[in-house]
Amino acid sequence: MIWLTWRQFRVQALVGLTALVLLAVYLVVLGTQIHGSYDDTLARCAGGGGCTGQLASVADEYGGQVDLLSYLLLAVPGLIGVFWGAPLVARELEAGTHRLVWNQSVTRGRWLAVKIGFVGLLSVAVAGVYSVALTWAAGPVNTILNNRFEPALFGSRNLVPLGYAAFAFALGMTFGLFIRHTVPAMGATLVVFAVLQVVMPSVVRPHYQTPVKTTVPLTAPLISGLTKIGTYGEIGGLRVPGGPWVVETTEILDASGKAVGHSDWYQDCTNNKSLTEMPECLAKGNIHVDISEQPADRYWTFQLLETLIFTVLAAGLSALSFWRIRGRLN
Repeated sequence: MIWLTWRQFRVQALVGLTALVLLAVYLVVLGTQIHGSYDDTLARCAGGGGCTGQLASVADEYGGQVDLLSYLLLAVPGLIGVFWGAPLVARELEAGTHRLVWNQSVTRGRWLAVKIGFVGLLSVAVAGVYSVALTWAAGPVNTILNNRFEPALFGSRNLVPLGYAAFAFALGMTFGLFIRHTVPAMGATLVVFAVLQVVMPSVVRPHYQTPVKTTVPLTAPLISGLTKIGTYGEIGGLRVPGGPWVVETTEILDASGKAVGHSDWYQDCTNNKSLTEMPECLAKGNIHVDISEQPADRYWTFQLLETLIFTVLAAGLSALSFWRIRGRLN
């Protein structure tokens, strides 16, 4: 059965493994460059003292490539589900070749178990290798930016990609069993996985543990790093020192807790000052925001929880597939 599964799957497997090897080589080269630049920068500024600006330049130089590779790894589990999981069984059901195997000594359960074991483990291994390589290569950039809770980074580093790959493969296989046609199963797998990639970081992940509420004074450097300063005091992209995940922020408040968005001095700072002058102008108002955050030390807890969630979902889909194949499929 293992040999037969390999014979049927070898084209997709060889294409995927070839792509993985090429990516791994690229990541080794890129990672060597990033680590070299990071180490050289630290050496030039005497072990890190006063290195903020120079290290920021290293992050800027390689940040675009790292982000692109992160988004690619987010897509890899979905591609596994679409091109490895969905056709694995659906293609045989369409062609009717499953009946030949079932009429031999091979049981339906064993037939499916071999496919899940062989291709499923290969799927997880592919995602794992990519994750390890990317986590190592991008390590210095992530250390500089200290933003590993960012959705693209969180979902493409360490353990989580393994859970995504297991789930996406099981999802595609299950759709293939129930829909029994390859192309519709592939489409359904892509849609469901894409929706979950949006829902998890925005709706589910923030609530793994109760967020911590705190107050953050808005200094000129913090204001300079914001991605949004609204007309009436709304802000976006706040990064708090220490690397916590800022889940929610209030609008800008003064020392008494009153919103400042409609005050004359705030309007003067935002409307009449240049982008370089505005942070200092606003900071003089002794302003702050109240935030809900997930502390940085919860990172590994969140990684384990999300990996466990998708692993359990993959196991549930596999169990559903065994139920489907044993008595309700001809």
